[in-house]
Amino acid sequence: MTKTLKYITCVTIAVVCTVILGIAGTFLYLAPKLPNVDILPDIKLQIPLRIYTNDEKLIAEFGNKRRSPIDIEDTPKILIDAFLAAEDDRFYKHNGVSLNGLGRAIYQALSGASRRSGGSTITQQVAKNYFLTPEKTVIRKLREIFLALQMERSLSKDQILELYLNKIFLGHRAYGVAAAAQVYYGKSVDELSAAEAAMIAGLPKAPSAYNPLANPERALKRRDWILGRMHSLGYINTVDYQAAVKAPLTASRHSVDIEVYAPYVAEMARQKAEDLIGEAFIYDGYKVYTTINSRIQATAHRAAIKGTQAYDSRHGYRKPEKHLKDLSDETKKAYFATAQTIAGNVPVIVVKVNEESIVVENARGAAITVGWQNGLSDKRRYLSASRRSALPKKAADIVKVGDVVRIRKNTDNQWVLTQVPDIETALVSMDPFDGAILALIGGYDFYKSKFNRATQAERQMGSAMKPFVYASAINSGLTPATIINDAPVVFEDSQLENIWTPSNDDGKFLGPTRLREGLYRSRNLVSIRVLRKVGINRARNYLSRFGFGIDKLPKDLSLALGSASFTPLQVATAYSTFANQGFKVNSYMIDRITLEDNAVYQALPTLACEDCLDDANQNSAANDFTSAFKNDLEVLNREQTTESDHNYAQRIMSEQDVFLMDSILRDVTQKGTGWRAGRALKRNDIGGKTGTTNGPTDAWFAGYQKNIVTVAWVGFDNNSFLGRGEYGGTAALPMWIDIMKVALKGTPLNHLTPPPGIVSVLIDKKTGKRALPGQTDTTFEFFKAGQVPETPTSQQTPESQSVNLEEIF
Repeated sequence: MTKTLKYITCVTIAVVCTVILGIAGTFLYLAPKLPNVDILPDIKLQIPLRIYTNDEKLIAEFGNKRRSPIDIEDTPKILIDAFLAAEDDRFYKHNGVSLNGLGRAIYQALSGASRRSGGSTITQQVAKNYFLTPEKTVIRKLREIFLALQMERSLSKDQILELYLNKIFLGHRAYGVAAAAQVYYGKSVDELSAAEAAMIAGLPKAPSAYNPLANPERALKRRDWILGRMHSLGYINTVDYQAAVKAPLTASRHSVDIEVYAPYVAEMARQKAEDLIGEAFIYDGYKVYTTINSRIQATAHRAAIKGTQAYDSRHGYRKPEKHLKDLSDETKKAYFATAQTIAGNVPVIVVKVNEESIVVENARGAAITVGWQNGLSDKRRYLSASRRSALPKKAADIVKVGDVVRIRKNTDNQWVLTQVPDIETALVSMDPFDGAILALIGGYDFYKSKFNRATQAERQMGSAMKPFVYASAINSGLTPATIINDAPVVFEDSQLENIWTPSNDDGKFLGPTRLREGLYRSRNLVSIRVLRKVGINRARNYLSRFGFGIDKLPKDLSLALGSASFTPLQVATAYSTFANQGFKVNSYMIDRITLEDNAVYQALPTLACEDCLDDANQNSAANDFTSAFKNDLEVLNREQTTESDHNYAQRIMSEQDVFLMDSILRDVTQKGTGWRAGRALKRNDIGGKTGTTNGPTDAWFAGYQKNIVTVAWVGFDNNSFLGRGEYGGTAALPMWIDIMKVALKGTPLNHLTPPPGIVSVLIDKKTGKRALPGQTDTTFEFFKAGQVPETPTSQQTPESQSVNLEEIF
């Protein structure tokens, strides 16, 4: 061996030893600082919070990262092959580090090559994505290599690949292959074609540069290169390869697949989850299951849109939202950049006005013609809440070029001129037996206003409060046949300003009126006299049983006309007592919260159950009026019993009292102010009450059937005048009917069955006393057993049975 050869050999050995010692030394230096790779299978990926209905339909998703982790066993082979071809075709053969790839990357780095191939295996990418920062330094690369080697010893190849496919960023907030399949194709991973799988597999290298939405041409080239690799590696055959490269680019932006539109519910659930869980609620993959019924919620949403737009159309076209003097492309682009579609009302710009049509342009620059019969011919101008202009004669009477207006599709799928209503609404449906909220609408459109009127807007109840005043009268000894005088009256009430002269809505007086008729006809003066008979303080205490805060109940006679203000949800909860046979339930909307299918929260609702509490205790709680209601608002402690996980609601009305009130409230929907409900639903087992406040400024309908309570409210946020003819029965009731039609479909009638202690007696309609044999103008009435009117003597005539009204009221 020559001296030169010996020298070269010695130098080579020295270099190799130096490298080995250097690597060993570096490893010994870095090893204590390296994270433990054994924790990888237990690492929790950031998964968004998801909100569901009670039948597990998606309402909303919250979180910055869209991710749906999947097991490697559930990942289709075509998708795995696409990633192996794109990123690491020797993944199942190497030990975590590709020497060829690493050497190539080092050579390119040292030679200053402008384009560099990746030197990281999938295992190294997992190490980088889970443990390391994105900085490009030698030390970080060495950490990556050491971690990859450790991972290969601790984890199986499938475990490593699963971690990779669930972690990688693939653009547009999509993390992991399942999220990417949904974002770009609206599909699950098992529905992806070879071309689609290759497109997604091309994203890790450069999620922006190869993004099919942002750079379709580059994305297509990247896809076809990956398909070529799959073909050359034997992952797909020639026929499949040729078909895949010919496939057009079909990627488009897909939002989260929301199945039920309920944004107000979603926000309530999000806030509740944050309160219960803390900061981790938004990214640990919690699932919130609400009590919302998807069918009723969808119906309520449609009813809210229909009802508010119906009110809006009755009051005329206000004016275009704004006018653009400059119709340059820059001006239009600037406007559309911030304009939003609200409840299907699409913003457009008028670009041409013909005699009987207009041409508008939408955000995409498409021209749309709106014809005379499509919302132009009927566009009377809004003058005031109760006045409109004459019908227009030509399109120019309504709009001009440059006006910003709204259009929407009608039932015939034609574009019509419309506007975003100023009026607002709130709807609540709930199960009266446990308080579960079945549907909730907090306004016309969440993106117009996030203020939740169902839970936050305290509005005067108007006549919707009367049933509770009458219930206090029934509890105090009055009967449905008690005669009350419907006549003018003047009050000098110290709690009210000056002299108060209340009247009925129609300005008429019926004279002596039975209590039943006074309620179903909603006679204001009868209600006031009923409250005077009961006593304001006594009535306030009684009303507080239903959840009405006693401090919010006025201490004057205006209480009888609903001057107190409460939210629609509070009103629905109170009306539940009439539907559930006399129990006080608490409303709730979150049924359970789960994490990885394990419940971390489970609701424990109060249940209205006639057979669950001791009858004697129930009846005493309902009837001992004088002493029981120092603690009127208390309900049974929410404790688990030894026999079940249920809490039982407190009875706050006796069976007899609630039966009498139910029978009267059913009359409201059959022959009273809510008669449209009975006619539309063709049912006699529904009860309820209209409500209209002075102005009118608020319109209500609160009603129920045994299985569901629904409350509808309509009004302006600023308490503006609704206009003449806008009452609870016209503005709110139609929405209530639309909901109940769907909710009660297929539900058998719940017949009125008197409980023990109730008797039916034929009475004189005028006097409320028992009818004489052979007497006409009579009706059957229900009474508590101890309150049946006496039978008149044979010498008495109907005229002689009259009572001295002024002595009583």
